[in-house]
Amino acid sequence: MNLPSKISLMLVYSLIMPAMIPALSVNAQSGSVSSTIKLSPITLKARQVAADLQAPTCIVFPADNEIWVGEQTGKIRVIKNGKLSDAVILDLKRQLTRMNDGYEERGLLGLALHPKFKSNKKFYVYYSTPSTQKFNHTGVLAEYTLAEPLNPEIGRVILTVEEPDGNHNGGCIQFGPDGFLYVSLGDGGGQGDRHGEIGNGQDMGTWHGKILRIDVNTDQGYKVPETNPFVGKPGVKPEIWAFGFRNPWRFSFDKVSGQMFAGDVGQSAWEEVDIVRKGGNYGWRLMEGTHCYNPAQDCDTTGLEMPIAEYSHREGVSVTGGYVYNGGKIPVLKSKYVFADWSGPVFYLQKTGTKWARGTLALNNLPQGLKITSFGEDASGELYLLTNPETGPDNTSGGAFKIEKN
Repeated sequence: MNLPSKISLMLVYSLIMPAMIPALSVNAQSGSVSSTIKLSPITLKARQVAADLQAPTCIVFPADNEIWVGEQTGKIRVIKNGKLSDAVILDLKRQLTRMNDGYEERGLLGLALHPKFKSNKKFYVYYSTPSTQKFNHTGVLAEYTLAEPLNPEIGRVILTVEEPDGNHNGGCIQFGPDGFLYVSLGDGGGQGDRHGEIGNGQDMGTWHGKILRIDVNTDQGYKVPETNPFVGKPGVKPEIWAFGFRNPWRFSFDKVSGQMFAGDVGQSAWEEVDIVRKGGNYGWRLMEGTHCYNPAQDCDTTGLEMPIAEYSHREGVSVTGGYVYNGGKIPVLKSKYVFADWSGPVFYLQKTGTKWARGTLALNNLPQGLKITSFGEDASGELYLLTNPETGPDNTSGGAFKIEKN
């Protein structure tokens, strides 16, 4: 999800998109782009598991044969035994800021289950609420405990973020293999990260343009893990795990390697996928992908982490991060990172030596023209994707699909 200007780019893209460009790979050490490794397209199918969703943004799997889907407009819906239920786990509509019917990046953006959810019934949401401090809105991370009925006003607020603009909110929340909660935040919005002298992405005194790591296993607020990379450094927010992001809309952890993969939405030319490391600087606003942005040339790349893959706006407009496939039903996808562009194309990455190569993933039965808003992974490692036929939340035609063998 990205800037309203992405819509105009979408229109241009739909008119001029050429045949699929050969897969590119990026050297994570030097950032050099290589087209020497070309991967064959993979064809699978998408089986719809739910329809009639209102702008779905996030999906989790609390039990066998049960799926929760978060809708941008505030509800957490239930798919049980293959059917969308009328039951609602939580409805945050009254807590949300007033949203546009058209393109919109605010709302219910993130949903995560506590690693011990089966016993403690705790889950977490990230949403946009009206600001009381004359900002555009306030981002809220809150904890709820599953109960009947569940009052949206009794959630435990863990942290809040004042957002100067309506876009670039991040909002992905995931528990890592270490049991800590990771939170992605965009650069504060607008165009080009024009926040201060160096931009929020490089400003270590703000959470904007960062991925945070916190310990929520406490009665009030949160604790900062002592092993966070910037603990004790003057002028640096100790919650920061990694920085230099524009809008890391979706990230995930590989269940096998434990590595974090993130899709960071680009400005006007390049989309990127990163492996996020402790303390890493991912370059924004100095760079967009592997290319200088501000300054436009001769930018200092010393110490920057380069993306493992990038693609230009000839192929898409806004990356939607996905998951490494660790399921057992689609051998051809094993250990490959599956992701997409919001405008519809689906890709995969495969590591070959020290490089990552990119291929296309065709999904039969997935209708054309859908916006891919998010991915999910169930307990067995099988993958799902969420779609919205429109650019905003003013429709109930969203869907949830499971990726399966053709």
